[in-house]
This record gives sequence, C-alpha cells and structure tokens, in this order.
Amino acid sequence: MEWLELKIPPVLVGSVTALCVWLAGDIPTLSWSVTPSLELLAAVMATAGLVVAASGVVSFYRARTSINPHAPHKATCLITTGMYAWTRNPMYLGMFFVLLGWTLLQGGLVALLLVFLFIPYMNRFQIIPEERVLRTLFGEQFEIYQRGVRRWM
Repeated sequence: MEWLELKIPPVLVGSVTALCVWLAGDIPTLSWSVTPSLELLAAVMATAGLVVAASGVVSFYRARTSINPHAPHKATCLITTGMYAWTRNPMYLGMFFVLLGWTLLQGGLVALLLVFLFIPYMNRFQIIPEERVLRTLFGEQFEIYQRGVRRWM
C-alpha cells in the first residue's frame, strides 16, 4: 500500500474522519449523553488542538520551509524548537485533539474508535514516509531529534 504514502492531504484525512465521526454519532448503541461539562471538555480539547496545530504552522512559516505534506523533500531546515521540542508532529497532534473534541460532542464509542484509527493511518501513510525523507535530508541531526522527541506526545 505504498501508493497511499504522502498522497492524501492530512487535512482531507482529518475532514473525512470528522465526517465519519458525525455519521457514527447516529448509531444508537454504545453512546453517552452529552452534558454541559462534556461540552466544555470538548471545547477545551478542540481549542488546544487548534493552538498546537497553529503553532506548528507558524514555526514552518517563520523558518521559511515547506509546509507541503506531499513534498517533505522540499524542507530546507529541521525545526526542533517551540512546539517541536515537545512533539515531532504538532499539526497532526492538533488535528487529533480537534477530532477528539468533536467526537466527545457526538457521544458514541464507534465515533471514538474512528478517531483513534486516525493515528495509525497518519503514522503509516504520512509520518513514517516523512521521517524517511527527513532522515535522508538531515541525517544524524534528525536521528538525534527523533530519539529525544516523541512522535505524538
């Protein structure tokens, strides 16, 4: 399934996941009630996700390097500061938190399962191929960074 590597834009993967979560929210079994405190938690998670993702985007623009998820070979530098000192993939982590907040509002375990499938999909078809390219571009510098900073959290 290498033909899927770096082919589907991560924003599209997140959007399709969000749509599937919304559709799965209509499945009556294995669901929970959405309370005001759960709504607050969902808002906090989604807001945190937007902040984390935006910080990743801002770091790329400040460094004047490519943000194109289909062309990691166009990266001109390895960003290791800011949010990238905590996670190697703040944009994808941010998307996950937004999706998780959305899922809490949908109130179902099937929807929750769909969100947790986002991680292995992103690992296999986006992150691992990106890491291969970054290892080629930045060699030991990337390997040291990879050992010191987790992929997700």
